[in-house]
Parts: sequence; structure tokens; C-alpha cells
Amino acid sequence: MSLNVESTRIPTVLAPPPLRLIDDAGHAVDDSQTGGFELPSHETLLSLYRQMVIARRFDVQVTALTRQGRLATYPSALGQEACEIAAVACLDGGDWLFPTYRDSIALLTRGVKPENILASFRGDWHSGYDYHEHRIAPQATPLATQALHAVGLATAAKLKRDSTVALTLLGDGATSEGDAHEAFNFAAVWQAPVVFLVQNNQFAISVPLDKQMACRTIADKAIGYGMPGYFVDGNDVAAMFAVTSAAVDHARSGKGPTLIEGLTYRIEAHTNSDDPSRYRNAADVDVWRGRDPIERLEKFLVSEGALSEADRASITEEAEDVAAATRACMTVKAVVDPLELFDHVYANPRPALAEQRAALAEELADDEMSAER
Repeated sequence: MSLNVESTRIPTVLAPPPLRLIDDAGHAVDDSQTGGFELPSHETLLSLYRQMVIARRFDVQVTALTRQGRLATYPSALGQEACEIAAVACLDGGDWLFPTYRDSIALLTRGVKPENILASFRGDWHSGYDYHEHRIAPQATPLATQALHAVGLATAAKLKRDSTVALTLLGDGATSEGDAHEAFNFAAVWQAPVVFLVQNNQFAISVPLDKQMACRTIADKAIGYGMPGYFVDGNDVAAMFAVTSAAVDHARSGKGPTLIEGLTYRIEAHTNSDDPSRYRNAADVDVWRGRDPIERLEKFLVSEGALSEADRASITEEAEDVAAATRACMTVKAVVDPLELFDHVYANPRPALAEQRAALAEELADDEMSAER
């Protein structure tokens, strides 16, 4: 007997078109599609374009390094640049970002050095950057756990009466987790200054969205929690920036949380160990390549006379410098001390842990003596 209890679902209401400001061809859309939001300035869009180009080059370079065996794994964000770059661009220096394992380009854009971003993917450290310096929590591998952490920090900020906003990035699969439900509910009840930005890349590893939920959009869920929700074209960085900026301002002014769904697509595999051909059609990938967020914004800026050949050359050169720095940092052999495993477990080490540390130290010393003979 089959254990599959699914039946064919016939949608009664189709999803609405996502909010957008610039269409796939690089043209500004009419007011019927904007949701009342306005195009950011040319200066802002040029800055977003620069950051996306640099992020894309970094991502492509790291994927290449992973295929060479320099990194244990790497989850690419190719095609999702508009969501991540817009999110970071909306935050002030005192705000906090709570990222996932796929959001390395968000860290890069917020000022974390490549070698520190890649420390965990290389296996050197669980996390290689200073959280407080950058106001970025550790990249969360467990799905949705960081959403609760963001709500906790935001609530603490509210109690202290400071203006800090927390923004957490999630994937569509993470919204199927209980932690996401708890985070959404607590944030709304406590009116926490937090923004939930869901990058709906349409697959939770290999599980398509329609196998996870029956609602029209993830953003529709916001009403059930009592907070605003926006369904946005996640490949339109202008729209993502406009909506996320409004959500950050909403939170900072004491009006509580917002749920934003950015409809996008994961162009690369889930990670380097994944074979996406087993669960998705290559023709679908080609369709989404035609909706590339960088090409879309580039067409718009060129048509507006806001992006010159000199600008493009300068940005490309900067991106290549970042790629070169990324390659260089991966050629430096990491100095790893196995005893550091014990340094950050307990504030006051327990006897059993101390015994384990001493045993490992003795074993390492014996190995070193053997190597010298």
C-alpha cells in the first residue's frame, strides 16, 4: 500500500503578480504594478548594481574554488543577488543581519573579508568573523533557527529603547519549519522591530514550493500573524530595495515586523554535492536566466544614461580584484589548533571536558614527537 497521501491539488485562486518597479526587459513599469512604491534614485541603483556585480563575481569564484577541492562545500546564491544586496543596503551600521548558509554575498556586501566568510566552508572555524564588529549573526545551517534569534535581539532592542532593527534572511523551505512560525508569531505579538525577508527560490533542496504549502504566496501568511506582507519580484533589486527600506523604517518607528517574500530562483545546484537535474527541468533554469537581476538593472541604467562604459569598466575591475583576493586567501594554509575545540564550550570547563582536552593534548604531543623522529 502506498504511503503517499497526496492528491492532485486544484488551485482555486492564482497567485497575484509580484510587486515590481523594473520589468524583465529593463523598463520601468506602470503604476499598476508598483504597489505605491517609487523607484530609488539613479545614484542608489548604481550603487546596488555595483554591489551585485561584485557579489556575483565573488560567488562564481568561490564556486570554482569549491569544484577545485579548496572548500568542503559552498551554497551558491547565483541569481538571488537582488534579494541579498537590497537587504544589506537597507540596514544602518547599528542594525543586525541574521543570515543563512546561502547568504555569503550579503556578508561580503556588509564588509566581511572573503577569508573570514569562507573559514567555515573550508572547515577552519564554525564562523570566521567578529559578530559584533559587523553586526552579523553566524550563518545558520539549521533552517529558521536564526529567525527566533533575530526576534530575540529585536525585542531586547525595543526594551532598551534603542533604534536597532534586525533583518533575517530565510529560504522558502525554512518557512515550513516550526521555528519560523514561532518567530513570526512572537514578533507580531511583541511588535518586535524585525524584518523577515524570505528568498523564495522555489526549491527546498529538491522539494518544490507546491509540495510544501497550498497558499497562493508565502507573503499571504503574514495576515495570519497580524503583520504586513509583501510579495515582490525578487529579481528586481529596485523593488526589493524600496519595499525592504519601507519595512526597516516601519520597524524602526515602532510599528512592528514585516514579512517580505522575494520571488527568485536558485540558478546553481543546492550545493556542490547536489544534482539538480534529478528534480527540475533545465528549460526552467533557462527561463530564469533570462530574468537575471544584474542584466535587468544594467539595461535600465543604460537606458537612463546612468551607467557609462567607464562605470562598467571600473566596477568590473573592482569585482576582479575581489575575485583575486578570494583566490589568494585560499592559497594560504590555515593554522588550526585542535585544542580550540574546547575553548568555547563552557564558561567554566567541566571536569569531563578538561580530561578530554588533556587526552587530546597528550595525543597531539605524541604525534609531534613521532614526526620529529
